[in-house]
This record gives sequence, C-alpha cells and structure tokens, in this order.
Amino acid sequence: MTSVAFQDHITRTLLHPNDPLELRGNRKAPTRTKDPQGRGRVKEKGLQKQDGQEEREYVLDPAPPRLTLAQKMGLVPSPARRLTEDEWTQVKARSVEQGESAQPCAICREEFSLQPQVLLSCSHVFHRACLRAFERFTGKKCCPMCRKEQYETRVIHDGARLFRQQCATRIQACWRGYVARKWYRNVRKTICPKDKRLRRKFFEAKLQELNDSFVRYCHTDVEAFLSDIDRSLSSSRRVFQQLERKLVSQPRENDWDRIQSQAIQRDVWDCPICLTALCSPSLGTEAQRSTHRQSRRTVLLSCSHLFHQLCLEALEAFCVDSTPTCPLCRSAYDKRLI
Repeated sequence: MTSVAFQDHITRTLLHPNDPLELRGNRKAPTRTKDPQGRGRVKEKGLQKQDGQEEREYVLDPAPPRLTLAQKMGLVPSPARRLTEDEWTQVKARSVEQGESAQPCAICREEFSLQPQVLLSCSHVFHRACLRAFERFTGKKCCPMCRKEQYETRVIHDGARLFRQQCATRIQACWRGYVARKWYRNVRKTICPKDKRLRRKFFEAKLQELNDSFVRYCHTDVEAFLSDIDRSLSSSRRVFQQLERKLVSQPRENDWDRIQSQAIQRDVWDCPICLTALCSPSLGTEAQRSTHRQSRRTVLLSCSHLFHQLCLEALEAFCVDSTPTCPLCRSAYDKRLI
C-alpha cells in the first residue's frame, strides 16, 4: 500500500506536475461572446466590471489539486493551505500601510496607472505582466522583493484607483486655476488696486484704451493730429517756463540781511564743493578784513548756503542747464559776495 501511494504521488507531482489526472476532465474553455462588430473576444471570470460597481478582486492562482494517497497517509507533507479571505484582508492592509500601490513597480520601475496589478501573499505588489515575465525568466516562483517561494497572488485595483484620484485632482486643480485666473483678470480690469505702482499702471492702461479708441474713431489725418498735439505741448512748456522765471523774484536788502543771519546761525564754514574753510562774514577788525580780502571771496546764495566764488563759478560753467541750481538744495538762487 505504501509503495502504491509513493508511486501515485511521484506520478502526479514529479512526472506530470502541471497536468494532474483529476483536472484533465474538469477544464472549461473560456466563454466567447461577439461584439456588435462581429469580432469575438474572450471573457475571463472576474475581469468584468459591472455598472456602478468597483472591479472585483480575486485570487489568480488555480485551485490546488486534491491530496495524493501518500499525502493523505502522512507519508509526504501536505502543501500549505490557501489563505482565507480574512488573511487576504490583513495582507492587503499591510500592503496599504507600506504604500506599495503608491510606489512604482519594483520590476519595471514604472507607475501602475491603469495596468493590471497583483498582490502577493507577502504583501508586495507588482504588475501582472512583469511578475509573469519574472517567473518565466527565473524558472521558479519566488518573490522579487523578499524571495519568498510558493506565494499566492491576488488581482487588486488599488493602483488604478489611486491613478484615477490623481487624474481627478489634477483636472480639478487646472479648472480651479483657470477660474481663478479668469476672475482675477476681470477684477484687474474693473477695480483699481491699492498699491501705488499698480494703480499707476491701471490708469495708464485705461488712458491708453481711451487714446486708442479716440484715434480709431478719429476721421482726420493722424500725423497732422499728433503734430498739433506736439506743438501745443511745446507752447505749454514755454508758458510754464516763463511763469517760473517771473515767480522767482530777486531778494531785497532786508532779505539779504535775513539770509546772512540764517547762514551765521547754521554755523557751517566749509565750502561744500572744495571742502575747505570759508571766510566768516562777521569779521569786525581791520586785520581780519585785510585777511578776508587776501583770501578767496565767499558767495552767499538766496537759499542761505555759502560757497567759494571760484568753486561756484566753476560749477556753473560745468552745469548743462541754462539756469543752475544750488548744489545742496537744488533750488534756483541769486548770489551776493560777502
């Protein structure tokens, strides 16, 4: 009896491992259905997605063969039992905790996206086609990550679900960005900003729009119209320059006394141009006046600033403008020797 049991076990496991006797008559051909265009297609059980429902997960490994006589008698160890649904739930929970579906496939290093993926009993996830190619290349059933042998595989759709969520998130982000940019462009066209620089650009754009519309609907010669505007602007500048000259009145004698007292109160006796000492205008004795005449003369401006006469004349000769201004306060001046 023992020899018969061993012979049966050797025949079914070693000589014909992929073609057990009890499975020869139980094979079923896949059902074929024809689409409206007349082309046939094969429907595999578990791959169909019902309307309004998620894709179903199922174990990919075939049903294990029945125990041989030697295994029933205890002469040969029985194969490991299949994982139950609760155990598969725990394996998937461990895989989700490790983030296996969110990472690329360890074999091809590409994202799962919508391609079929399988979950192994060791909680590792791979592409279904990559795992088949790996098993065909190595010639054995071994996990590419942890090297566990004789694992079970289960078809899952976590990667496809994550990919759909990412696509939906990107579409929503693009749409929200488009709506926000459109709203902001309308706001910028209608509401004046508070920032000074942006407010200036806002009114410049409005004025440019008015000018463009005015020129567009103007039925006269544009070049002549622009030349008239240039002539009017030049005449306006001349009028303003004349008014500025009239407004600048020469100070009287009393004004010069007041300006000189302001300069004395400031107590600055260095020329701002050459940075050398000035002669004090309040010298009283004869010796001091003679020393004052021998030194460089000092000029008092109407803005109460003091300079050497030679330094100021050199600066006026160097100045490009027709009416020079004070080097310190940048205002038009009248000068007087002291």
